Amino acid sequence: MKKIASLFLVSVFAGAITLGAYKLFFEKESYRWVTSVQETPLVTTSNLDTSARGAGINEADFTLAAEKTVNSVVHVKNMTLSSRGPSSIAEFFYGYERQQTPQVGTGSGVIISPDGYIVTNNHVIANSSQLEVTLNNNKSYEAEVIGTDADSDIALLKIDTEEALPYLAFGNSDNAKIGEWVLAVGNPFNLTSTVTAGIVSAKARSLSPRRSQSFIQTDAAVNPGNSGGALVNTNGDLIGINTAITSQTGSYVGYAFAVPSNIAKKVVEDIMEFGNVQKGLLGIRGGDLNPEAATEMGIDDLEGVYIASVEEESGAYEAGLKEGDIIKQIDNIQVSKFSELSGYLSSKRPGDKVEVTLNRDGKSLVKNVVLKKQLSVVLPSTGFTVKNLSEADIKKFGISKGVKITNVPESYSRYGLENKVIVELDGEPINNIDDAKERFGQLSRYGRTSFTMINENGEKEHMILQ
Repeated sequence: MKKIASLFLVSVFAGAITLGAYKLFFEKESYRWVTSVQETPLVTTSNLDTSARGAGINEADFTLAAEKTVNSVVHVKNMTLSSRGPSSIAEFFYGYERQQTPQVGTGSGVIISPDGYIVTNNHVIANSSQLEVTLNNNKSYEAEVIGTDADSDIALLKIDTEEALPYLAFGNSDNAKIGEWVLAVGNPFNLTSTVTAGIVSAKARSLSPRRSQSFIQTDAAVNPGNSGGALVNTNGDLIGINTAITSQTGSYVGYAFAVPSNIAKKVVEDIMEFGNVQKGLLGIRGGDLNPEAATEMGIDDLEGVYIASVEEESGAYEAGLKEGDIIKQIDNIQVSKFSELSGYLSSKRPGDKVEVTLNRDGKSLVKNVVLKKQLSVVLPSTGFTVKNLSEADIKKFGISKGVKITNVPESYSRYGLENKVIVELDGEPINNIDDAKERFGQLSRYGRTSFTMINENGEKEHMILQ
């Protein structure tokens, strides 16, 4: 046993001497520095030079746009008077003195001319008894409503001032790109002009299936009080009027919407020139394409606006557009959904000419369409859809004035009102759809009214609404 142990020790020492001699006389010097944190290796993915200023948000300079904008955005206070009803059973039976309680709402506005014209939202100034505008320098003025358009939610105000005011010119919202940096400037929570930044999240966004809408969507923070404020790009160009947020709490959650500047500009110009909004219509009924509808109609194309019908005597009818056509482009704007088409047309007037590119049976066609005035409207209070009389209607009914009922709500369907012509309301003549819309808009929900119609046999009929 001792002999084996001795041999083992001799072997260990011999090996140690051999290894030491090799290290000393034969192995070359080599060093490696090891640290506890190793750097991640860098991989070049492009031969392009990187920006000296860095990437992303460091590339965007918001200071110029903010400086150009904050003094052109104002605070709008809307005072309304609401009537107080009976507060107790005794007041209900024995009478009470009706009191009007003042309520104040706030929003924002954008100065668009040095002489004091201001654009804001219609809902900011709705039902106002008094409007006060406060500039960013804290000077306040009483404002006058020049005109409104509920459909686009745009209103035009005017303040009188002796000094020229800072203002923003309308930019071209069609040039706004998804992913582009934008600033939202307004007066949230009664604060003075506040600037928030975000990007354009989407264009031609519609929030209601029952209304023709086309909003710019952004993730810039917009809160109560921002309505009517400015949406600008990094050049300080006004590309939208902030209008709405989508939130269950009423506060910002990442989605905000603005009326495109091209639509707001056209509405303002119409109000200033005509006193109301001039709508240029294509004259079609249609909608977006979806896989189910496309399969049912045997269509492979899923992008564009499908034409379900063409109105008689409309620009589309005269240009030769047909049921089943798919609109792919209007002027230089690509169309993949109905809100893109309606948004572009909202910036046009009757008499304007547009170039429509469409797909018909797999072939691409281009048609020049002259937009015309609105031919049909939905009447307030009743929900009837009526249109102006065509040449054929004038010959058929033997009358030159009135409006023809083309559609009614389900609650009126049993009365057989379609294709009859309304000629009088409460004994006063109805000449056209503008007449009818105004007169039916004045009806009270609790009143009693009657209107006179002519049926297809030329006979007069009377109907009472209660």
